Amino acid sequence: MKLGLTGGIACGKSTVSAMLVQRGAKLVDADQVAREVALPGEPALAEIASEFGQAVLNEDGTLNRGALGSVVFGDKERLGRLESILHPAIRRRMRETIERYAEEDPKGLIVADIPLLYETGQASVYDAVLVVYINREQQIERLMARSGVTREQAEQRVALQLDIEEKKRRADFVIDNSGSLEDTERQVERFWREQRLP
Repeated sequence: MKLGLTGGIACGKSTVSAMLVQRGAKLVDADQVAREVALPGEPALAEIASEFGQAVLNEDGTLNRGALGSVVFGDKERLGRLESILHPAIRRRMRETIERYAEEDPKGLIVADIPLLYETGQASVYDAVLVVYINREQQIERLMARSGVTREQAEQRVALQLDIEEKKRRADFVIDNSGSLEDTERQVERFWREQRLP
């Protein structure tokens, strides 16, 4: 099964994907792929530098994510331009990896961790979608704690994504990550058993 895994920022997608991997799932992480396609020598990095200027690069030619983030966060138009460069490259690399995993283990679970799954219209690509859920207030609090941002900055970042309640409504499966780690683990185990995964 090809499972799209998503949720809002700071909802705990990485925690849930790690639990699935521990049980034998193969993971394709959009954030990791995004880092790979923006490495020196990759066409996407050259496009980003051309679009946003040399200031978004470090001295060694690698991407300065902090500088790029400060340029695009809170500016939907510039964020859109960045996404139009990155998303096609990310999707292509993810599709290639998923196809390889499916050939290696046709009965296994392939988890594609994609923060903007719904926003980028990719839900239909997967057999099912699992949403990792916490409410909006928890998202803001966890993001402030994790990233050291102000409440206003956290609210801005949360607002850039589709509302978490809407993601929950659209999901085929929901893991509620608002409780303890043990509670999340129990839900993941139940999901694994119900899917009769090997």
